[in-house]
Amino acid sequence: MSQNSEMVKQQVADENKDVKENIPQDIIEEAKELCRGAEVLPEGYMGLARRIHQARKEGRPLRAKLGVDPTAADLHVGHAVVLRKLRRFQDFGHQVVLIIGGFTARIGDPTGRNATRPPLTAEDVAKNAETYLHQIELILDLSKVEMTNNADWLDPLSLKDVIKLASTCTANQLIAKEAFGDRLDKQQPVSFHELFYPLLQAYDSVAIRADIELGGTDQRFNILQGRELQPHYGLDAQMAMLLPLLEGTDGVKKMSKTYNNYIALKDEPDDMFGKCMRIPDELIIKYFELTSSFTGKEIDEIKEMLEKGGNPKDAKEKLGKQIVAQYHGEAASEAALAQWKKVHSEKQVPDDMPSHTVSEPTAVFRLMVDAKLCAGSGEAKRLVQEGGVRINGEQVKDPNHQIAVDKGSDIVLQVGRRKFVKLVGS
Repeated sequence: MSQNSEMVKQQVADENKDVKENIPQDIIEEAKELCRGAEVLPEGYMGLARRIHQARKEGRPLRAKLGVDPTAADLHVGHAVVLRKLRRFQDFGHQVVLIIGGFTARIGDPTGRNATRPPLTAEDVAKNAETYLHQIELILDLSKVEMTNNADWLDPLSLKDVIKLASTCTANQLIAKEAFGDRLDKQQPVSFHELFYPLLQAYDSVAIRADIELGGTDQRFNILQGRELQPHYGLDAQMAMLLPLLEGTDGVKKMSKTYNNYIALKDEPDDMFGKCMRIPDELIIKYFELTSSFTGKEIDEIKEMLEKGGNPKDAKEKLGKQIVAQYHGEAASEAALAQWKKVHSEKQVPDDMPSHTVSEPTAVFRLMVDAKLCAGSGEAKRLVQEGGVRINGEQVKDPNHQIAVDKGSDIVLQVGRRKFVKLVGS
């Protein structure tokens, strides 16, 4: 029998099974919506539909788990991808369980690391967690979140308990984790305590009786370890929902402060909107899927519009406006859109801009550095030579061009599309 015939046969069998299970259509549609943009194991949206159906028969919501090790203080929209998906679970009435890694953060997730993380103190964790929660509440309804700390169940474990936990998997399985394998291949050290991290994260799923755990695709090993562990403690194996890692505004590297390609949740509305407008066209739909609150149907309509030759700028404006509204409110999003159009579409300068005093004629590149419009002299000279600098709207090409401002007067220095400063004479 051909491979296509086998696939058709399996599809028919699955459909017949679904009919036999009599899963209501509203549950199937709910599962489809929750699974948009994610890899769900096992069996995709139908696996989730079965889980929701079983929970409904038991008269309870699903328990959707997210573990957070607060190792840093600031979040960006890449971090928020999984939080937005959790919000969708909340919208459908499921129970979100947020685990603060009060214990595991003191070890540190070795995923993607080429060295052992420095340990955090309990005080570090508590301080970072407080900052996290202030940002998380911009997305989740914290009044409906079950908040936990894994130190509550991991600290009391006895050596006997730890040995039982360790007996559920082999050293071979743990060393197979990509982070460990890469480091061993490069003859870099792997500390013994790091091997316990996936097991401890997995034990969190036992402690809170998770139905499904969410995380980035880089968390695949850890999340599947939870699925492996639960049956050893008499529980049904949790499902795994893996969300893509979001590329930054450069369209190349993962969103990160390190690469300066991030949109921070704390960004001012105008900055947040401007960064959204810099997203590469090919990532527009991915950003809608992972960072916005648009429904699947609405996103499909935007995708169709773009495929039919619609202007990507219109889609980005819609995206930027929606993202700003999520974190700053509707009024701020309207103002950010108006400001963008004023500066970029109508070629006007913004109403509000910082000022810098000029007491004597000064080279334009030096003024750019002094006014903090760029990091250093080399960057300033390059920007001028590339045509990215204007004085009162007129392009300047000579980095040494002298700028003099009469007392009581002012002129506008513009760098790139979004940076303005008012030069005031003294």
